[in-house]
Amino acid sequence: MAIERVTVIGAGDMGHGIAELFAVNGFQVTLVDKFPQALEKAQARISSSLDKLVEKGRVTKEQAEDAKSKLVYSADLGSGVSAADLVVEAVPESVDLKKGVLREASASAPSGAIFASNTSNIRISDLAEATDRPQRVVGMHFFNPPMVMKLVEVTPGTKTDPAVAQEVFDLCGKLGRTPVRVLKDSPGFIVNRINAADTLFFCLLLDREVASPSEVDTFARGQGLPMGPYELLDFVGVDVGADSLAYFASALSAEYGKGTTFAKMVKEGRLGKKTGRGFYDWSKGKAEIPKADPTDKVSIMDIFALEINESVKLIEEGVATPDDIEKGVVLGMNRPFGPISVARDLSSAEVEAKLEELSAKYECGVFAPARSIAEGRLRDAIEGRIHPTQGREAPVAESNAAPSTVAQRAIRLERLDGGVAKIVIDRPRLNLINGDVLDGLDGILTDLWNDREIRAIIVTGEGTVFSAGFEMTKFVSSAAGMMEFARKGERTMRRLSEIPKLTIAVLKGYALGGGLELALSCDLRLATEDAELRFPELTRGLVPAWSGTQRLGRLVGLSRASAMILACESVTGSRAHEMGLVNRLLLGGDPDGQAVRYAKELASSEAPVAVMLAKKLLNKGAEVPMDVGLEMEEMAAGVLFGTEDLKEGISAFLGKRKPEFKGK
Repeated sequence: MAIERVTVIGAGDMGHGIAELFAVNGFQVTLVDKFPQALEKAQARISSSLDKLVEKGRVTKEQAEDAKSKLVYSADLGSGVSAADLVVEAVPESVDLKKGVLREASASAPSGAIFASNTSNIRISDLAEATDRPQRVVGMHFFNPPMVMKLVEVTPGTKTDPAVAQEVFDLCGKLGRTPVRVLKDSPGFIVNRINAADTLFFCLLLDREVASPSEVDTFARGQGLPMGPYELLDFVGVDVGADSLAYFASALSAEYGKGTTFAKMVKEGRLGKKTGRGFYDWSKGKAEIPKADPTDKVSIMDIFALEINESVKLIEEGVATPDDIEKGVVLGMNRPFGPISVARDLSSAEVEAKLEELSAKYECGVFAPARSIAEGRLRDAIEGRIHPTQGREAPVAESNAAPSTVAQRAIRLERLDGGVAKIVIDRPRLNLINGDVLDGLDGILTDLWNDREIRAIIVTGEGTVFSAGFEMTKFVSSAAGMMEFARKGERTMRRLSEIPKLTIAVLKGYALGGGLELALSCDLRLATEDAELRFPELTRGLVPAWSGTQRLGRLVGLSRASAMILACESVTGSRAHEMGLVNRLLLGGDPDGQAVRYAKELASSEAPVAVMLAKKLLNKGAEVPMDVGLEMEEMAAGVLFGTEDLKEGISAFLGKRKPEFKGK
């Protein structure tokens, strides 16, 4: 059944956002709430949101008006669901309330309608019991705000028809969202199951007066987080955290009930922003956080260990795969990397020791090491070699398996005619470079290295931006680890200068930091006049670490390189051309198209073996004494003298025709 008509029940923060998301993507939507004032508020919020999207250029005015026209507001649940293909329940997180709403809705909805709950914690199987169609009930957990957050957790109940779960999974893609599969119905699913251990930890910190909220939040902000845990709880609602722990205590383990501070605050009406006071005073619209020194009683490793532990439990229980856990935390918690990435850089012994310490200190079984960690098999778990519930080893993937789909999505190879290939970084919006991009680039270069059909390679970014630099999506636990990661980037990019083909970077929009280093590793650089080239690393406490400090000075001289790196000066494409950093300006529109034409021209007119040797002379000649470089040049000339391409080049020149080089 094609889903065309959607009813969303509940017009609060989540419900109105979900309704807007469906409407923007072309669905007919009915938003239901028994409180008329809630519907009025929701309508105003949706209208305001759509207007802002128009201002930002994310939708056209016509699209916004079309979305508004597809929305109907109703206080009558029965009539609101009477024609729905999909009913999305988004009422507050109460088992009894949700069951009551689903029971009433199932009595009026068409027999073929799918029911989806936006619950963040409650088992789908428990909610499905309230309906007359448990086989057509599925979890569809959006993250707040739905119009911004890309993640949706899709969870089948024990009786859910697999075809229904797949239909909802596919529907997420039509909404422009990234779904993850929750393979087994379990409290909290993926993200909130992991987050629950953190919530309990921060509650126990206060119970035992280990540190004050402001001390912990100051520490957290020092780790690069935009909000500390207590400010975030105040913002979301202390009652949400308290209710979450209470539910987990009843549904998963009584150990979650050991924290008491949050429940006490709820009884006192200190819910955070919604009541004007929680951990902090919100009377002026934002948290007034007392100045405090960062606590030394909490470490980032405490949080990492707890999240890795819960991730391993999810894997052991068969709730989710390592890949979906990582994706869920990155997208759902807005993190640069998730617990699986962190775990790859740690040993079982390190994680086990930290968990044993936390479990003993707080007398909490939730923090005790998962079985695989206690057995020294953390690596087996995070690499998918643990069979759910049994602890047996699953088959190991073949070593020559294809590159990960994540890496393939992050960067792609396009083979064009005329001997040209195009490497495209595709990570909206700014084409940031992360570990997946580096892995994908390395694999693509290996693929192209001995491909005799390809003579020129264009490196570009999807859309109007080349690359705004490096995005940290890999946890690095030590200075040695950081050095090794820098080495990985350097070696991967160096392959662009060593591959025996012309490499051409297309600079447009932003070419910043690691993105600019990628361009510097190419043989030639083409740029639009208004492209922005800059190294911002020193403003972030870093240095260019993918060869930027070495390559830039060789290209433009020490003085200009110092201005760009030490003073973080920005230059335009036009200025870069004047400096000699850019070889050619791309005037007018379609920079990628211009680059392709230029690459085809070079690929058709230059001898491949001569290009290969000329690259070696240029790159290695700068690293050796002049007399050694001249010896290398003489040897290259001798090698080329015996090639068929030399004969063809001379013959074509004398015959006043275009050469047809064979690379021999």
